[in-house]
Amino acid sequence: MHSFLAYLIISFVLLLILFPVLTSQVFIIWPWYGREWTVELITLLVPFNALALMLLWNYYLCISTDPGRVPDGWEPDFLAGDGYEVKKLTGGPRYCRTCEKYKPPRSHHCRQCNRCVLRMDHHCPWVNNCIGHFNYGHFLRFLFYVDVTCTYHLSMVTRRIMATMSRRYYDDLSGFEFFCIVMNYVFVVPVILAVGAFSLYHFYNLTSNTTTVEGWEKDKAATLKRNGKIQEVKFPYDVGVWQNMVSILGSNPLLWCCPSVPGGTGLKFQLSVGIDHDVEAWPPRDPALEHQKPFKLPDSPWTYENGDFNPDLRPSNARQRPIDERSSTRAYTSALPPYHPDFEHDAYPLQSHSTETDTDLEEEYKGLRVRRGSEGYEVRSVNREEMLREYIQTEVERTGRYQVYQPEDTECGEDHESDSRDETIVISDDDRPLGLRN
Repeated sequence: MHSFLAYLIISFVLLLILFPVLTSQVFIIWPWYGREWTVELITLLVPFNALALMLLWNYYLCISTDPGRVPDGWEPDFLAGDGYEVKKLTGGPRYCRTCEKYKPPRSHHCRQCNRCVLRMDHHCPWVNNCIGHFNYGHFLRFLFYVDVTCTYHLSMVTRRIMATMSRRYYDDLSGFEFFCIVMNYVFVVPVILAVGAFSLYHFYNLTSNTTTVEGWEKDKAATLKRNGKIQEVKFPYDVGVWQNMVSILGSNPLLWCCPSVPGGTGLKFQLSVGIDHDVEAWPPRDPALEHQKPFKLPDSPWTYENGDFNPDLRPSNARQRPIDERSSTRAYTSALPPYHPDFEHDAYPLQSHSTETDTDLEEEYKGLRVRRGSEGYEVRSVNREEMLREYIQTEVERTGRYQVYQPEDTECGEDHESDSRDETIVISDDDRPLGLRN
């Protein structure tokens, strides 16, 4: 994570801690007790400040403590009876290609820290550090003190509100006190809800000696067992509730709430079962993937074996779409307009794609120049207006294309005119227009 962003997040967390701790004492509790030191006030505030100090101390230890890293040159002891974790695909010891080191049991590579972490639980952005073997106890105590301190804080502020409801004049709230009470609730209630749920999950993991990563692995194993793919596989690091808690918090229960360094090196852990080759390694693998070959990157990014493009590749749109045979006998298509001089030459019936069709088309257009990178053929450039005029003239001259007016013979026309002159038509004045009447 970027250093500026990390400092910004840590500053925000400190604000969430210090704002309710300070404002609740200075602006809520202190005025309530008349700004006078009394035994009751000291008895109320001393435990609260002690919890807040332990909270800040464990938060600092979570940030500053190295979770643990793999020593240089470390290799698993293949002859020892303690066992070691193996890869799912090859069955050999786990190896980190990024760090170029062997992975001890329960260790994983963190992308944010860019190194392998011993007994990695998760990477926490709120502390800008990984939670691993050497700071997991500090992280659990930090969660514990957040829950206890927030509960104590809410009880103090709620007690102040209950005193106001008694309607004694000296317990009335001022406007600023009411504002501080509302802001304290806004800060503390979401924190105790979110951190409280997170704490329950990690306290459960503490009793089962399970990390967050291993919790995901146990869920996958449960799914495989539920689907009938594998038999039940016991988690190898669960050695009992008491031993699980001792391995993280120490052997003395009276000091579990005090910061302490966990025992061991983080390179090997006590197992609940002995090494038995008949027992499947953890995490169990899906039997459907047993015959899967390990993935191997090709030596060259090119798909063709000689390191170049495949010369047999053809564009997919160069092929004709298959057409129904019933329509192919009567349908014609052309890429040219009907008035183009090459229209009749270019037209061909629609057919389904075949090698014979490609051969015939190549022979048909053998004499034309093919433009590189184009799917069409080059044609000579002509005057489009003249081309349209010639096309119209050709269509007009084609017999049966249009109904052309044919004038009658001259003799018949003269006889018709004489007959019309002989006939006299008499029109009455009523039928005449007003402008033509006498």
